[in-house]
Amino acid sequence: MLFIPIAFILFIAFVLFLPLLFVLGYFQVITWGFEKLGISPEITLFLFLAILIGSAINIPLGKKRIIYVEESRFFGFWKTPKLKAQGLAINLGGAVIPILISFYFLFLVWREGFNLKPVLIATILMILASKILAKVVPAQGVSLPVLAPPIFAAIFSLILSPGFPAPCAFIAGTLGVLIGADILNLKKVQRYGGFLSIGGAGVFDGIFLVGIVAALLAGF
Repeated sequence: MLFIPIAFILFIAFVLFLPLLFVLGYFQVITWGFEKLGISPEITLFLFLAILIGSAINIPLGKKRIIYVEESRFFGFWKTPKLKAQGLAINLGGAVIPILISFYFLFLVWREGFNLKPVLIATILMILASKILAKVVPAQGVSLPVLAPPIFAAIFSLILSPGFPAPCAFIAGTLGVLIGADILNLKKVQRYGGFLSIGGAGVFDGIFLVGIVAALLAGF
């Protein structure tokens, strides 16, 4: 008869459930952080879920054009026809929702009587940093290091606005990335053609992490 100690079973169960415990604790910190900013845990989870789902939704800004292009194959020996979409859109989860949250935080900061100048300076610094770090990749759009926006947003907010670092990090990070990485590179991206989404795949991860960092700053 094989005997397995209870302690060993409990240890295995703990190891198996450790990732789940980590995720639950992680989201508890995030919801607690945003609760300190005046957003309930239920609304916080709804917003993060809406951002994730909304990342797959692009709202067209103007008419989408379908053009005919030829792609080179086998070192240019022959070309194959292909239909390609051109146009401009704004991503629901990567731009629209974060912008609305940013304006809400701006309202909260103004209502509490804080000076908005540090937020403006942090946003300008984030625009410059995003512009420098962003790269235009042909046929793909704008590429931005994932961890750079939240790190810079946290640093700027802690230095410039130690009294309210969380909303400052979210505002500066979101608007800084959207303006610096996407909007200021529109002309470069349009030279290569294709369908451009503001707040889309190239910068979405950075904006999403900015929101998480802002919640963590508020939580601690």
